[in-house]
Amino acid sequence: MASPLLPLSILELVRVTEETDARQALLNARDLAAHAEDWGFNRIWVAEHHNMSGIASAAVSVVLGHIGAGTTKIRIGAGGIMLPNHAPYVIAEQFGTLERLFPGRVDLGLGRAPGTDQLTLRALRREPESADRFPDDVLELQAFLAPAGEGQRIRAVPAAGTEVPLWILGSSHFGASLAAMLGLPYSFASHFAPDVLLTALDMYRSRFQPSEQLRKPYAMVGVNVIAAETDAEARRLATTQQMSFVNMFRGARGLSQPPVDDIESYWTPQEKAQVSRMLARSVYGSPQTVRAGLEALVEETKADELIIVSDVYDHQTRLKSLRLIAEAMGL
Repeated sequence: MASPLLPLSILELVRVTEETDARQALLNARDLAAHAEDWGFNRIWVAEHHNMSGIASAAVSVVLGHIGAGTTKIRIGAGGIMLPNHAPYVIAEQFGTLERLFPGRVDLGLGRAPGTDQLTLRALRREPESADRFPDDVLELQAFLAPAGEGQRIRAVPAAGTEVPLWILGSSHFGASLAAMLGLPYSFASHFAPDVLLTALDMYRSRFQPSEQLRKPYAMVGVNVIAAETDAEARRLATTQQMSFVNMFRGARGLSQPPVDDIESYWTPQEKAQVSRMLARSVYGSPQTVRAGLEALVEETKADELIIVSDVYDHQTRLKSLRLIAEAMGL
């Protein structure tokens, strides 16, 4: 068996497919987490998305409670919470509660994007200037998770003192700079926004200021990975993800679709170029191809950890993909 390259984690999209409903998607996520734990994955994260019929993870803390109850040791976390959508105090309460339930297993990744469309922002009561407060909101959240001070009148119960580890998520230089300034671990979303991956990592590492939580930079890189018995089969399975991106460009977000034999008949040349650019950091293939591709990515980025998206339509096939990835990477 190959030796482990580095810690490997999973970003679980909680996809609703044309053959499942939201309940089944949530059950599948919990089942996947239990298998991932057995296979040696380090953590499983879910992300905040709103008004998307094909993703069932809008209530992140509730989903994490569901996953946490079905596992015993794998880390669970947000990848991430879109903090400008929320009061930091409420997020502290939620994730402090998760930490009390699953001690030593909870991560809180934070982003500043809305995670939805502009119309839905009104339903969220998100103010236009809320993203500008993101750095201050991170500090406020961190303070609520710290031990309460003497005479502190507003405490996040039961979160105070849990010190849930915070992460900054990003797809631009802004997040890299903020993570460096605050001395927090940084996760770059190169699984859908790969253009400035290398420059963002350089900025993060060069500007990093040690903190109580973290003494030296720690960078996690997002990557799409699908493993199958052959390269051809993995590329076929990847058409599910490719169609999801095409549908997003068309303004027709919907349920996850089964793979197709001829993706060229589904997209236009312009759509193909757009999708190829967004999914440039993807590795699809046999276990040998996956190992080689991820080794090259780690060599290029010097990542401390990879978080993978294995967006496969059928649940059992996705489990097989993740098992093959774990075996290929020596977990």
